[in-house]
Amino acid sequence: MAIKFDSARWNRIKNDSNKWWEGKLGRPLIQARLFGAEPEREKPLLNLWDANANWFSDFICSFGESVAEEQIVDRWDYALCCTKFLGDAFPSVWPNFGPGVLAAFMGAELHTSPDTVWFDYTQKEKIQDLNLLLDAHNYWLNRVKKIAAVAVHRWKGNVQVALTDLGGIMDVLASFRGTEQLIYDIIDAPEDIRRLTMQIQKLWFDCFNEFESIYKEYNPGYTSWEGIFSESQYSILQSDFSYMVNNKIFRNFIKPDLHESAAMLSHAFYHLDGPGQLKHLDDILSIDAIKGIQWIPGAGQPDISQWPEVYSKIHKAGKLIQIFDFQYTGTGNILQILKEQIGDISGIIYMINAPISAQAQIEDLLARYI
Repeated sequence: MAIKFDSARWNRIKNDSNKWWEGKLGRPLIQARLFGAEPEREKPLLNLWDANANWFSDFICSFGESVAEEQIVDRWDYALCCTKFLGDAFPSVWPNFGPGVLAAFMGAELHTSPDTVWFDYTQKEKIQDLNLLLDAHNYWLNRVKKIAAVAVHRWKGNVQVALTDLGGIMDVLASFRGTEQLIYDIIDAPEDIRRLTMQIQKLWFDCFNEFESIYKEYNPGYTSWEGIFSESQYSILQSDFSYMVNNKIFRNFIKPDLHESAAMLSHAFYHLDGPGQLKHLDDILSIDAIKGIQWIPGAGQPDISQWPEVYSKIHKAGKLIQIFDFQYTGTGNILQILKEQIGDISGIIYMINAPISAQAQIEDLLARYI
């Protein structure tokens, strides 16, 4: 049985997304993915994920070479068949090899555990001697490319295949230098930092274009790990390293890269991860080419409804806002809370993951806004 999504729904996704990007939709986008539906197909040979869980974010790099690309894609297909897509949601898969996998493409070692991925570089040469290149024969680069190619040719446009998480430019550099050492490098060798960030930025877009050449024949459009859809070139930018530095360092070493990268895309979002990055929000909002902010409060912080000053600042800057409800509680009142906080909520994209048992509640929520 095919995934329960058709060309008519894809046309609506494209039309509504285009209007939303242009500020003409007049309502928020609400993507609701319900896990645990009847798949109406046989179980896959690779039966390692729970169909009732959020399979979208599993680390694919955990599977060794003995697991064929076709097996991974077939397991994705089964998971998609176990998912209902309500509202503005659409079928999508993400080759998740960890945030900042570009470092592995350039020779850093990739380490994985059941719940995380990290990268390091054992050759600790002087920063003046460090030069970063892509290796066309790199195992991880080719593994991701093969999975992407199998996926797009299997679904031929009925499923959006997302870009793997290449990472933030300074985050990738931190994989080679270490976070603490990178701070010293900024002070002691600023010219080399700029040289290396320029190298990484070029390689980031080289990878973006290489994956685009695989996707473009069939993919409906563009998306990254966060699930925002765009028919034209899009990605989400980030710099988790920025929480470690003050405003001066951010403006001198991180903001220029964000400005240049965003300008090379039709649409760009920024991944604002936790209160430690809020000190840089004004600088991020001043970048015209960044169209929206994804706000993640982080573990141990107040929930997404408790940040009116953040939403107000983003909204007043004319930017779009993405929020997540990773474990839908059934209250569905976050949009009403945001409406009370900022007024117009048509620039919101609200992501819901929920069990199939919550379908009636979510359909009631959707009826209020769509």
